[in-house]
Amino acid sequence: MLQVEELETAYGPIRALDGISFEVKQGSITAVLGANGAGKTSLLRTLSGLVRARAGRIRLDGRNIGQLPVERIVRLGMAHVPEGRGVISELSVEDNLRLGGLWRGGGGRDGLAGIYETFPRLAERGAQPASTLSGGERQMLVIGRALMSRPRLLLLDEPSLGLAPIVAAQIMRLVRDLRQDTGLTVLLVEQNAKAALSVADRGIVLSLGRIVADDDPRSLAADDALRHAYLGF
Repeated sequence: MLQVEELETAYGPIRALDGISFEVKQGSITAVLGANGAGKTSLLRTLSGLVRARAGRIRLDGRNIGQLPVERIVRLGMAHVPEGRGVISELSVEDNLRLGGLWRGGGGRDGLAGIYETFPRLAERGAQPASTLSGGERQMLVIGRALMSRPRLLLLDEPSLGLAPIVAAQIMRLVRDLRQDTGLTVLLVEQNAKAALSVADRGIVLSLGRIVADDDPRSLAADDALRHAYLGF
């Protein structure tokens, strides 16, 4: 579904991505791992069009999307959930969700029933201001809002960051269940490497903007040198 070839991204003189190449298969979960500053967030921001690549190619279903505007990339089936659980706190839970589907018409209501079925807790709190939600509920909300655009490829940036371990585990199970139930393809950036590998089909390890490992989760977890140097467990 996704092909990345020799991708380079820079912020002024600082090179965040240094010629990385990989593929993401349809219906898979691919974990992107590495320490702070490895280039994980820059990768997702470049793929979704928030940052322009300096060189390289990004293909979604064979189509080059590297120079397309963000809204066009969304329409082609890619949704990005940035780090930080950003919600519009003054709006209700339901209005936040509707924002994700406004471009499809119908006042953004098309698809709400499916989101509420996936996230029953959001259905219970639909009329409440988003500011009243817990951290875990806010994470559900931003994922639900992204799903309102009906993506085929979901980019998730640090979905468990700052959450209690039991809530973080629930989010990981949710990612796995979404793939199993809907066939959604997921590119998951996560600093909790152990949790990410538990749900992933493949893992990519970044260091200073370069790929240092690209393998199945068992092989990555079994490599002691790799775990100690880059994965933190």
